Amino acid sequence: MRLRAALAIIGLAAASLAAAPAHAERLIVSVSNHRVTVTPNYSGGELVLFGSVEKDDKTPANRNNYDLVVTVSGPRADMVTRRKERKFGIWINTDSRQFLQVPGYLALFSNRPFDQIASPEVQRRQQLGLNNVLLMQRVGPDYADVVPNDPFRSAFVRLRSEHGLYREATSAVTFLTPTLFRTGIPLPAEVPIGTYNVEIKLFSDGALVTKAETAFEIVKVGFEQFVATTARHNGLVYGLITAFMALMTGWMASIMFRKD
Repeated sequence: MRLRAALAIIGLAAASLAAAPAHAERLIVSVSNHRVTVTPNYSGGELVLFGSVEKDDKTPANRNNYDLVVTVSGPRADMVTRRKERKFGIWINTDSRQFLQVPGYLALFSNRPFDQIASPEVQRRQQLGLNNVLLMQRVGPDYADVVPNDPFRSAFVRLRSEHGLYREATSAVTFLTPTLFRTGIPLPAEVPIGTYNVEIKLFSDGALVTKAETAFEIVKVGFEQFVATTARHNGLVYGLITAFMALMTGWMASIMFRKD
């Protein structure tokens, strides 16, 4: 009986694999720079993502129009959004919401509006657009991604967008030819340090055809990187140096402003 059951499972797995559609296209993608260095006077920049759609003999002959959605997500961390209210003449925090492991940088680019690329159901499933990206929150004892018009979620996205860290552009991807494309990835001055994942999704007639991924890294260099590395790996040394610099600053100030 066990042998017969095992053979049945293998047969079902083989049938499901045979029924799964084979990818008729594949994406070849790259970015202009896989390592961006941030110096003390860094004021922002831009990377270029470029690529092509490669067809094979399984590609339908009448498939010529493609849509492309690029999602760039930066290093993840826990963040908090607070609600302030004016009471007794002063502004105080009255409520807060914690967002769990959300991207420090999030950008979605496409060649045309998302509602022209896919149906609302596909948009939700593939997380097309900022309103459809999952942003997990701690709601009391529970964890959930609430509706897009939730005030805390709306405030969180708005604040990140004001700093250029969350963005959405539905005409940022350009098809140079029917299969060759490019888009720019703006990096603001406040860009977080870490690894960035880039996911490229190819659509045709409202359906996902294939997808590809690439990545790049943003690193600090110079004195800032030395300070950050020392603070992270040598806390005692960092504390002693900080205390010494504070003492020296105070001593020099007492000499410069000494009254005779």
